[in-house]
Amino acid sequence: MTQVPSEPEARAIGVRWSVVRRVAGYSAALTMSLYLLVKVIWVTAALAGYGPPDVGTAGWVGLNTVTVGMSAVGVVLGLALAQRWGRRLPALPVVFFSWVAAGFLVPMLPYMMITGVLDVVGGDRDGGHAGHSASAAGWETVFISIGFAGMAVGLAVALPIYLRERWPSRFLGRIGERRPRFPWPARTAMLAAVALGLLWLYWGFGGTIGLDSAHRGHGDLNGRLLTGNAGLWALIGGCSLLALVRGRPARLPMWVPMTLVFAASGSLFAWSCWKLPLAVIRPGGYVMAEHPVVAVIEHAVSIGTGLVLLATALGLRFPRADGAPSSP
Repeated sequence: MTQVPSEPEARAIGVRWSVVRRVAGYSAALTMSLYLLVKVIWVTAALAGYGPPDVGTAGWVGLNTVTVGMSAVGVVLGLALAQRWGRRLPALPVVFFSWVAAGFLVPMLPYMMITGVLDVVGGDRDGGHAGHSASAAGWETVFISIGFAGMAVGLAVALPIYLRERWPSRFLGRIGERRPRFPWPARTAMLAAVALGLLWLYWGFGGTIGLDSAHRGHGDLNGRLLTGNAGLWALIGGCSLLALVRGRPARLPMWVPMTLVFAASGSLFAWSCWKLPLAVIRPGGYVMAEHPVVAVIEHAVSIGTGLVLLATALGLRFPRADGAPSSP
């Protein structure tokens, strides 16, 4: 039988986790500010006529202005997770922005670790084709890498603690203690997440069905790692939701599958919201490895799946012992 901590012990544990949340939140804001600094410098330099010669000024400024806004939101989000005023913010913007940020960055941690190892051992990830990042100044590359990795780790640590502290009824306890109702849209989204995960893993391991033979050269090792990583997280999202509704393994803490669904659904939504306009508009001659129709369907399904997974996880009704549904 699990020993329940006394009230003073529980309070001490809560204080320790709050300290961890604050450190992680401040670290996320600090590291993302380095990324923000690089992007501001790039926009300023391009407006002054010192942009990259092989990229149009308008497109370069537009793209980096978007990332300036995104990184500024990331800095504010890190501070909100760390400071007391973050607990008083309206739930909807906090959930949405943290969901998108976590979806963009937290699932990239396995990819960052693998590519870091490959870079150390001298692995060729781009098929010998150097991209623009190779020409970037050393300090810019370092700041961007620190910004991405620091924000990802900070969110991975601070966000689950914040969610547990603000909405304990959703994140505390064990999944075997409560069996929620499972609406049919959630079943469809779970199956869609698994299907997307298997498709992306298939492409990541070198499969070619659905890919455009004219652009197979875009499927270098780096691209396959990104695709396989996306597939892994789609499967994690579907399987975590299944664990929640089945209540197994019974001793698994509730916050684990809830946090995984949160990050995985955010990944499905955020990355496809980024890629779908590229697949449709194709700015600057941009091409994707997939057939255009396949890319549009794939990312539209991914956006819808991410939204339904999040809505399902946040909207699950867990019956109490008296048979009445618990309040959200």
